[in-house]
Amino acid sequence: MIALGLEGSANKLGVGIILHPAKGGPAQVLANIRHTFVSPPGTGFLPKDTAKHHRAWVTQLVKQALKEAAVAIDDVDCICYTKGPGMGAPLQSVAIAARMLSLLWAKELVGVNHCVGHIEMGREITSAQNPVVLYVSGGNTQVIAYASQRYRIFGEALDIAVGNCLDRFARTLRISNDPAPGYNIEQMAKQGRHLLDLPYAVKGMDCSFSGILASIDILAEKLERDPSGWKDEGTSEVITREDLCFSLQETVFAMLVEITERAMAHVGSSQVLIVGGVGSNERLQEMMGMMAKDRGGSVFATDERFCIDNGIMIAHAGLLAYRTGFTTPLVESTCTQRFRTDEVFVKWRN
Repeated sequence: MIALGLEGSANKLGVGIILHPAKGGPAQVLANIRHTFVSPPGTGFLPKDTAKHHRAWVTQLVKQALKEAAVAIDDVDCICYTKGPGMGAPLQSVAIAARMLSLLWAKELVGVNHCVGHIEMGREITSAQNPVVLYVSGGNTQVIAYASQRYRIFGEALDIAVGNCLDRFARTLRISNDPAPGYNIEQMAKQGRHLLDLPYAVKGMDCSFSGILASIDILAEKLERDPSGWKDEGTSEVITREDLCFSLQETVFAMLVEITERAMAHVGSSQVLIVGGVGSNERLQEMMGMMAKDRGGSVFATDERFCIDNGIMIAHAGLLAYRTGFTTPLVESTCTQRFRTDEVFVKWRN
């Protein structure tokens, strides 16, 4: 079976085509194409502008994906699209494109939960068996474990997502959004040497990032007022923008490691799977790896092709559901900004 997947819940438009072999075995990625709406430094991406970008590029990306996959329209079994969660206007643009392809090609529609798409693609690529999942992106921060055909949320952000925290600090520093603000924060953090005190807000299994962002913004303002006069008390070295990025990353990632370890202990798992755009951060993977090693466990993660929002994860999760008989009638092919991970009945798992 072959599925075409459309993802556009935020600023990345992805089109993927996947094959599930009839006799079983690993899924085959036939095409995985993505185009990103990049806003100017110091700004975020507005829903209306992002939706306009998706409408402008979706046809070209679908044609390119079909050509790269070397499949005909008749070979495609279903059209999968991101039903939510995400930004309203971009989601609507992709849902309309999916409906159009469904009607034009006479194919069944499958609405997919964005978060479940990340999880299932991560499981497929890494072959992780039954891990605790840390889902970290610009819009979501969740610690998840599977039980009784649901992905259960054990902990989550109480305010803004960790990726949103990093992205907004990139906006404060007015650094480039190309290829991604979080990626540029990561590169700057590698040059940081001084760990500054920031709030550490873990509340049971949940965490909070808005106060940390407010605090680091205050420190950035202090640095901007006197770029060379703020020095480390111990070494007398000048505090830099790189030190701010380093301190922010170390603090928020330590919080994520703590709540993930707590979930591992609770469910008795020795595996961690990191998914979502922030999951491609090498420092987060390193810190999680140290924790897992101390517990005799292991960490699974993918590279930016599958961590960052993409169409292939929607195609894969949609095809898993389609093979169980699930489809989305045209009249129900809506989208929603609020669609929790644990709302999905995972019929394809025991």
